[in-house]
Amino acid sequence: MNSAGLAPSGPTTPSERRAAEAAETYPPDLPTQPDRRSTVPVDQPLPPVDEVLAASAEPGPILASGATADVFALDDLHVLRRYRSGADASPEVHLLRHVVAHGFPAPAVLQAGGRDLVMERLHGPTLLQALGAGEVSLPDAAGILHDLHTRLHAIPAPEGWGPDEPEAWPLVTSGPSVVHLDLHPGNVILTENHGPALVDWANARTGTAELDVSLTALIISEVAVDAGGVYSQAARALLAAFLAASDIDPLVELDVAAELRALDPSLVPGERELVPAAAVLVRDLVEVAAHP
Repeated sequence: MNSAGLAPSGPTTPSERRAAEAAETYPPDLPTQPDRRSTVPVDQPLPPVDEVLAASAEPGPILASGATADVFALDDLHVLRRYRSGADASPEVHLLRHVVAHGFPAPAVLQAGGRDLVMERLHGPTLLQALGAGEVSLPDAAGILHDLHTRLHAIPAPEGWGPDEPEAWPLVTSGPSVVHLDLHPGNVILTENHGPALVDWANARTGTAELDVSLTALIISEVAVDAGGVYSQAARALLAAFLAASDIDPLVELDVAAELRALDPSLVPGERELVPAAAVLVRDLVEVAAHP
């Protein structure tokens, strides 16, 4: 969670190394590209992924590698997102098409089949990169995170949606809104076409705004509580600004969010141990703000 003037040296702790990796996930900004949003109505099937493309082990240069999927560059306008486990991407496709149809800034899905999605390629730095370069202030970054939450939670949950593996998220049953559950600066791309846009929808499902906000606060807080971390000061300031900007009480679902983070198989050694202290910091900052 680097911020100009607050990170004198490289990352030294587990969550900081993850933050640094996230900051390098997407390439530097490229010239503005034309808007190529999908025109296929949400209630109609998408074209299938090209058979040759689907059969290719390396369809293009790899842009990002997350906990469950890889993203390959096909050209300046398109990427292919592929689940490494071979899992069916249909639930993610459904939610992405739903939120894009409601005007939310997320990559359009253009083709889909099985484990593969061909998606609109978003150009621009991540919010994390922009923070590190001093191009976005901490209060502005907090405002961007708050705005994305507000816009997303205003979108009603699609009827009949359900994950293909509900047992993978036993603590998240359902809810009235679409939730991302991984909304942090490394997953926000500052595009010129759509403004700040949200990527990596692998965790998205239906749920409550309180849980979504709590998870964002907790993820930032994990960086803030890293002992001796060079990013901790900036992360703590960003966390305080985000909590001040939000009109959602994160304490309502904080315990559930902490349990979800502790169960997350993608956490690297050292990260899981930060979750309890991160939850305490979130709770302390909320209570201090409520009783100045």
